[in-house]
Amino acid sequence: MGKYEKLLVKILSGISDTNIPFTGICQLLRTFGFDERIKGDHHIFTKDDIVEILNLQPKGSKTKPYQVKQVRNLILQYKLNLEGDDE
Repeated sequence: MGKYEKLLVKILSGISDTNIPFTGICQLLRTFGFDERIKGDHHIFTKDDIVEILNLQPKGSKTKPYQVKQVRNLILQYKLNLEGDDE
């Protein structure tokens, strides 16, 4: 299991939302095919087929727990997989 799969399992499990590395979640979203725009410490992720816009900011080196929950809900809602395709 690669590092993205491990991170995805960790995010989807929902047990350690306070311990998700910010750089890891950004890389995972890019792997899903999201475009990233950075303005200050705001990392804004968009994708053509997805209506929602993710606006993430780091808390130290970690991702804020409520933002991990937003990412998890988006992954589940749109059934995203690591190839960046919808199922």
